[in-house]
Amino acid sequence: MAWKDKNPFSFGRLVDSFTYAIQGLWHAVKTEKNFQIHLTAALIVSICGFAFRLSKVEWLFILICIFGMFSLELLNSAIEKTIDLVTEEIRPLAKQAKDMAAGAVLIYAVMTVVIGLIIFIPKIVELFR
Repeated sequence: MAWKDKNPFSFGRLVDSFTYAIQGLWHAVKTEKNFQIHLTAALIVSICGFAFRLSKVEWLFILICIFGMFSLELLNSAIEKTIDLVTEEIRPLAKQAKDMAAGAVLIYAVMTVVIGLIIFIPKIVELFR
């Protein structure tokens, strides 16, 4: 549906935007293996967060890591699908774009693991004292 002639601030357009976003999320949950892995990790980390009674500040860092990871994984998947839409051939620039997007996810994932270790290791050590 073309929105060119419609009011850009209409309620219908807002509802449509949320609908499309939810459809995109649901598609990722159903079909993207890496997104499913991140969902599983987020669930495990959240359960551990409740079990260890994280502070508000610790929860803020955990939530930033979780939702940042979801966002970056969605962007990575969108980049990969866009490249696949443009070309089915193996092209050096397409490979570089996909590899760089995956690299961004890897860097963020490493950061989230480091933050998780900083938060959870002292709590685990405390259990054995």
